[in-house]
Parts: sequence; C-alpha cells; structure tokens
Amino acid sequence: MTDADLARAAELISGAGALLVCAGAGMGVDSGLPDFRGDEGFWRAYPPYARLGLSFAEMADPQHFAADPELAWGFYGHRLDLYRRTVPHEGFRLLREWGERTPGGMRVFTSNVDGQFQRAGYPQDDVVEVHGSIHHMQCAGGCHDDIWSAEDTLMVVDEETMRAERPLPSCPECGGLSRPNILMFGDLDWIGHRSQRQLDALQQWRRKQQDLVVIELGAGRAVPTVRRQAELASAASGALIRINPREPDVRHGRGISLPLGALAALTALDTLLDGFSAG
Repeated sequence: MTDADLARAAELISGAGALLVCAGAGMGVDSGLPDFRGDEGFWRAYPPYARLGLSFAEMADPQHFAADPELAWGFYGHRLDLYRRTVPHEGFRLLREWGERTPGGMRVFTSNVDGQFQRAGYPQDDVVEVHGSIHHMQCAGGCHDDIWSAEDTLMVVDEETMRAERPLPSCPECGGLSRPNILMFGDLDWIGHRSQRQLDALQQWRRKQQDLVVIELGAGRAVPTVRRQAELASAASGALIRINPREPDVRHGRGISLPLGALAALTALDTLLDGFSAG
C-alpha cells in the first residue's frame, strides 16, 4: 500500500453518490471484540472451550439447543452480554458522518450479529444483518416463525464452565426454549424473514443510486458472504475499497486494497477527506 492508494480511496469516497459499507468480523476488533480467526483465535478468547476441545464451528451449531441447552446458551449468553457492553470504536462514527454528507446516503451490509452499527447510532432500517442478530430471538422448537427482541433476556453464565444457569430464555408462545435469531452452521431452522426484508430494502435502495462506492471492512475469505456482496455491488463501477490487514487483494475494476485494520484505515481516510473539504 502507498499514500497514493489512500489518496485514491479518499477521492472515491469524496466523489461518491452513495456509500455501501460491507463489514465482516474484523470491523469489531478495534472495539475489543475477540478475533475468532481459526481455532487458536477462538480458544484465546474462550479458554474453557480449548480445554473441552470445542471449536467455534462446533459451538455455533444449533443442535446444542436440543442436546445441551445450558452449553448452547452459555456460549450465546456470554456473547450477548459482551456485545451489550462493547463500545463501538471511533471508525463507526467516521463512517456514519461520511454517509450523512453523501447525496444518496449510506447503507450497511454485515455478517456480524453483534448490533454494533445500531449501537453506534445507525438507523436500524439502514443496516442489513445477513446472518441475523443476537439481539433478536426465535423459538428453538419452531412453534411459530415470529422474531422478537432479546432486550429483556438476561443470562447468568459460569465463566469457568461456560454453561448458562437456569432458567433459560423461553418462547412466549409455547413456553419452550428460545434461541438467538442467528444463522448458525448447518442451520435448517433459522427464521430468515427479518434479514430478507432488510436485503430487499437494500436492493431497492441500490437500484436508485449512481456513483456507488463500496467500502469493505474486515471481511475474510473463510466466510465469503460479505466479500461477495461487496464485489457484486461494485461490479458496475468497480469502485471497491477493500480494507483488510490479511486479505486485502482486489482483482477487478477500480478496486483499491488497503492492508490496514478498520480503525487505522478509516482514521487515515478521514484526515484526507478533511483536506478535500478544506480545499
């Protein structure tokens, strides 16, 4: 990466008709959220699972809600509390301000389930949570397809065993177990209509925009949902800014690679954008 790459990226943002932010897990690292990259990263964040020999993919399996609900809710209950306590880093504010002064505004497409964009002041209607949200619930038994807020869900988790204490969250209709409205690995029971409505609204918005610039942050190849969306959305214009310290390569159009973390890249770009404004 060179200063010229940063300058080109800032120029694209400055001249954008609209901005689409596509964010993966790396977006939250600068807020102190754990990096689940590989089993070692997961186990550093959650040592009890290292002792049990359980990987992230094994823990993010909906079958645990039937087979061992205390284990399942220990994992998701701990994360729910963590995300509620996490303060979004300054980069969220910078992006929001860029969107506010862009003619067509900004939308967000994210695979993250942590709700950090909303916590940073983004309107709910401007955010697509393609894999669902830990802040929303559904019936684990599938008695209906409603989705409701997890606002009143309070969990007690033993951090030595990472098991949740009873009572566990329940479905308001049948009284059985509830679960987060998150698309897990091998998940055939996820209720996706909330995310689909968000996606449909994003597509309608995109069709109305000109000079769309896509800013992709912290999205790797392991779960390529976000990268694919960013590449699809930017295919016509090629205006893709890929911010990723490990996998920043861009292979088409006017795409720009910035091998930086999210906060470092956004801070550097904001400084350059201030210069454009002053000029």
